[in-house]
Amino acid sequence: MLIDGGIGFHADNIAEQARSVEEDGYDGAWTAETGHDPLLTLALAAGATERLALGTGITVAFGRSPMITATMANDVQLISRGRLLLGLGSQIKPHIERRYSMPWSHPAARMREYIRALHAIWDCWNEGSKLDFRGEFYHHSLMTPFFNPGPNPYGKPKVLLAAVGELMSEVAGEVADGILIHGFTTERYLRQVTMPAVGRGIKKGGRDRASFQVSYPGFVVTGETEEQIAQAAGAVKAQIAFYGSTPAYRGVLELHGWGDLQSELHPLSKRGEWAEMAKLVDDEVLNTFAVVAPPDQVAPEVLRRYGDVVDRFSFYAPYQLPPSGWAAVLAGFRV
Repeated sequence: MLIDGGIGFHADNIAEQARSVEEDGYDGAWTAETGHDPLLTLALAAGATERLALGTGITVAFGRSPMITATMANDVQLISRGRLLLGLGSQIKPHIERRYSMPWSHPAARMREYIRALHAIWDCWNEGSKLDFRGEFYHHSLMTPFFNPGPNPYGKPKVLLAAVGELMSEVAGEVADGILIHGFTTERYLRQVTMPAVGRGIKKGGRDRASFQVSYPGFVVTGETEEQIAQAAGAVKAQIAFYGSTPAYRGVLELHGWGDLQSELHPLSKRGEWAEMAKLVDDEVLNTFAVVAPPDQVAPEVLRRYGDVVDRFSFYAPYQLPPSGWAAVLAGFRV
């Protein structure tokens, strides 16, 4: 199992962060699209590292045309010498329409076409094929030499698709190089819902599971003291409550018989009662969603739960832990 870290956007030390993640022994690093562009962050990280895989977790696909994404990803693939993992996600309708002012419809079908459009563009540049992609949602039929960057010596970046529901998970298996499992996922949901859907997509696309990568940012609650563990548990419960309030993620809770929890969380989220929401997440829910263990026991528990199904694992930890704690966690994967 490959173990990944993270890079945040801090304008004065992105390169330093990336170098530190590599020196600490992580296999890859992910950066998110929140208030900053993740591909720009990775372009800066690429110059400071040599072997670290660099992933976007995620780039919002529907907020950009495929041509914009293809161009930026191609540039980062070139700068990083072939180390980019382009993680794409759909976001949700209100953000696409009201924040990005972009169209929203049939997200799974649109995403399938989006990824195929990316490949058509990259094939045009790398293989000299005529650009003539005509789909239901996207059309790309013009590429003059002035705008053609030419072949990338490191080839096309790998595309990983973020998915929670079955339809998007099938699309990942059908047309992407891997899947980004949402942090709001349990081992049971991963095995009983997500991976069977991925398998159907792989079969539909005539592809090979061995070349398909499963990346999972799993919740981890850990600490070097009881106080640190308690603080970590509280932060993770709050994050679980935040995700659990979203109607789109109700299916994960329903699989465990906790559908009513979503019904309780949703109105509280509308009123901004975040502290009250966290109180509704009990220890049973916490331990189902998160690996809860001291630093030296995190690795054995992660491997027990996910070792046969997850290829890349990163720590979803919305709290502060001293570097020595994370060093102990990472050491457990290297024995």
